[in-house]
Amino acid sequence: MYLYNFCVAVYARLIALASLWNGKARLWVSGRKGIFDSMARAISPSDRIVWIHVASLGEFEQGRPVMEHIRAKYPQYKILLTFFSPSGYEVRKNYKGADYIFYMPIDTPRNVRRFLDIAHPEIAIFVKYEFWINYLTQLKRRGVRTFVISAIFRSNSIFFRSYGFLWRQALDSFEQIFVQNDESRQLLHGIGFDNVVIAGDTRFDRVAAIAEAAKRIDLVERFKGASRLFVAGSTWGPDEDILLPLINNNPDIKFVIVPHEMDETRIGRILAQTRGGAVRYTQCSDTTPVEKSQVLVLDTVGLLSSVYRYASWAYIGGGFGVGIHNTLEAAIFALPIAFGPNYAKFKEARDMVALGAAAKVETVTDLEAWFAPLRDNDDTLARVSATAKDYTLKNTGATSLIMKIVFAD
Repeated sequence: MYLYNFCVAVYARLIALASLWNGKARLWVSGRKGIFDSMARAISPSDRIVWIHVASLGEFEQGRPVMEHIRAKYPQYKILLTFFSPSGYEVRKNYKGADYIFYMPIDTPRNVRRFLDIAHPEIAIFVKYEFWINYLTQLKRRGVRTFVISAIFRSNSIFFRSYGFLWRQALDSFEQIFVQNDESRQLLHGIGFDNVVIAGDTRFDRVAAIAEAAKRIDLVERFKGASRLFVAGSTWGPDEDILLPLINNNPDIKFVIVPHEMDETRIGRILAQTRGGAVRYTQCSDTTPVEKSQVLVLDTVGLLSSVYRYASWAYIGGGFGVGIHNTLEAAIFALPIAFGPNYAKFKEARDMVALGAAAKVETVTDLEAWFAPLRDNDDTLARVSATAKDYTLKNTGATSLIMKIVFAD
């Protein structure tokens, strides 16, 4: 335990050093300054607290259905939401579905005691991972009902290594471990944990809710007109390298491209290299003749999930980097999906590839070969679209199962 605490302290100091030149590290440090005073001013000793911790934005989306369920069904509780990463906190620090939102203080024994003294949670829910040993140990000592949801365990994880005894001990803090798949259940069973429930992934519930709340976007409707639409979401440079030839080879198809980051150089390249004409969403008005352009660059945030409703096909970016982005937001709208080669760590992507609802592409030729039959054969498109939709709908329900157990009467 001494070595763990030493490593945590070193990690915090390295982040502090990096904050001198790195903006994200600076937010990580500054967001934790005075945090205990801020918490003490906000949280009343009489509050009944459910603490939900997420690492970043992706885990927030997994935890969101649970928070919304608690808000609707158990209003006697106040929700304390914590983030580890600035990329989650800075985007969702004003989220209305939680009563209190803070960074998680670094996992030192003193910080943990101060945090839990102020927060005094009745229930603690960790989303997917973030197995902080001091927090989990102290939660168990205090008798706080503690859960992890939407978890995935892999055979190469530290829990299953000879030197992973501290993390195995930390797992003993959970009253129930809600996992996404049977592989995780079997791995945990192999090290003596049988308090495991295969609940699935709460993200399916989240995207189903997103689909129901999808907004009409007048400019996209005018841009699309009577044409068919292809949406490329969360793209990076290598994704755009293979998308631009596809665009220029299909002048009768409209394309919406949504860059993951609003890089002006890349946006300029898309505008310059699209032969059918391209416009930027933020530079359009009600009188802009967007219908005359083949490509609309969606250079703003918060609209992608609603844009999928207008599409017939989707491409999801990130697969030429660390990994693909959210495929389920497209699949819930019955869209065939293509993405780059780095998708293996995403269960839903592997599932959809196996079912034929999604495909891996690495070159322009691959992308053209995937797209052509879906473009030219209505029966093929209908079959693949139905497969994508059915997959998402069949996997909803994780939130209800989790809540029935956590709040069992």
